[in-house]
Amino acid sequence: MYSINLSGFSFNDDDMVAHIERQFALHAVDPATICFEITETAVIANLAKAQRFIAALRALGCRFSLDDFGSGLSSFAYLRSLHVDYLKIDGVFVRDIAVNSITVAECVEDQATLDTVRAIGVDYAQGYALGKPRPLLHA
Repeated sequence: MYSINLSGFSFNDDDMVAHIERQFALHAVDPATICFEITETAVIANLAKAQRFIAALRALGCRFSLDDFGSGLSSFAYLRSLHVDYLKIDGVFVRDIAVNSITVAECVEDQATLDTVRAIGVDYAQGYALGKPRPLLHA
């Protein structure tokens, strides 16, 4: 698979999908070998156009990665409506993860997930793998 970075201008260009389709045909490129990377900031700037752009190229077999994930200042609620194949976590969250003790993983629901977050250097976890919710006991 090959990753290609796209700017926000790319999916705002109404002719870009057709151009990409022509390039695939001209150069005999299998769309399934291509993963387009778009930044979270660019997607947030025009969510509706990004959704249409992604849907059109996914229909051809392309994949998408949301780059710099977590660097934007918006709610993550838009992720449900954005059909990407991968999230590339912004480097600010990954850099020094082995020595920085502020990382918490939520929804750690089983031992395999707990083992994985521990292996990648996550310091704290919350979820059913660690304990079920229970009422506070009063003295």
